Amino acid sequence: MTLSIYTKNNCIQCKMTKKFLAEHQIAYEEHNINREPEYIDYLKEKGFRSVPVIERNSNPIINGFRPDLLKNLIAR
Repeated sequence: MTLSIYTKNNCIQCKMTKKFLAEHQIAYEEHNINREPEYIDYLKEKGFRSVPVIERNSNPIINGFRPDLLKNLIAR
């Protein structure tokens, strides 16, 4: 399973999502749209207007800080 998380600077939901993933030793690849603006259009094409967005194997699975959905990633 490959997880990617799309974030931006000064985003509390992004920080909380990354903290949850780190606390549960869930590996991910981060793409910060402030440092990598090419991902802004990528996310817009997929229908997203806010971050964080988490993708599994290039399929979006979570938008925003959603502890209820993040729990589904534990032990997978």
